[in-house]
Formats: sequence, structure tokens, C-alpha cells
Amino acid sequence: MILGPRKLLELVKTKKLVEGLSKRELENPEGAGFDLRLGEVYKIKGKAFLGENSRSTPGVELVKKYEKGKKTKIIIKPGDFYLVKTIEKINLPLDLSAVIIPRTTTFRSGIFIRTGPVQPGYQGELTFGLKNEGPVTVEIEMGARFVHVIFHEVKGGGSKYRGQWQGGRVTTRRKERQV
Repeated sequence: MILGPRKLLELVKTKKLVEGLSKRELENPEGAGFDLRLGEVYKIKGKAFLGENSRSTPGVELVKKYEKGKKTKIIIKPGDFYLVKTIEKINLPLDLSAVIIPRTTTFRSGIFIRTGPVQPGYQGELTFGLKNEGPVTVEIEMGARFVHVIFHEVKGGGSKYRGQWQGGRVTTRRKERQV
């Protein structure tokens, strides 16, 4: 079952389900979840290794970071790929998981989001891929709403996320054994 805004706002107040929500989302959320804002943009560099028991992700370089009260933007050319983080931090209990989807204006502009499931027990900012797959250059202001998060109830007991990405880190420092 997808949780609606009334229940979500209750969980924000009582359980800190989402920290750092904008005033708009706290007062008048739209749809069946919350819009999240662009907080950090990273360019990946180096190489990656995805093994059966260990992994190493590419290095990253911070390109832009949201600063409250400062209007900055990132220019995304056709074909550009970045890792991005949200301003907001989530704190999922064991009975909820989350799915990140693009806002329609995001893909209408040629920008596609690459995400995975957000598992029960995950805490931190959300990191995922963003790519301009369209034919035009797109400017996005840091702090702009660009994705929507929907929360699903997990029936029958969820298993706590125990991966190394807990806390919102963007990359590995070296090859790591998978847990």
C-alpha cells in the first residue's frame, strides 16, 4: 500500500521520516509522496569494479552544491551523466520502503533519473544517477524539485538495510567486501 501525504506528514513529525523538507512539502504536498530537491551534483571519474563478493565504484568530483539563499545552477548537456544527491534525508523504519521517480518536467526536458529501491532501515540522503538523454541543454537550479519519493508499506516484516551506502555516501574509498 502506498502511504498518502497525511500519514507521511504524521511520520515526518513523529518519526523524522524525512528531514529537511521544503516549506511547500510540509504545508501542501502534492500527489502520493514528497517532491525532493537537488542538493549535490558529482561527476564520476576513474574506473569501477563490480565483482561477485567485492566492489569498487569510481571516484567522484563535486561539481555543485546547494547553498541556502544562493541561486546557482548546473548546465547539463546532452549525454552528460552525473551522480546527484537530495537535500532531504530519509529515515526509513522497517515497515516502509521508498521508490524515487522523476517529476514529469524532468523527463519532459530530456533528463532521466536512474534509481534503485530504498530499503527498509536506510538512513541518509538519496544518491542516484541523472543523465541528459535529450537533444537540448538543460539548466537546473540547485534546490529545484526534480524527483518524487513514494513510500510503500512492507507487509510481513522488512529486513533492515545493511549495505555500505547507509548515511548517503556517494562512492567507495577502495575495494570493499559486500555484506
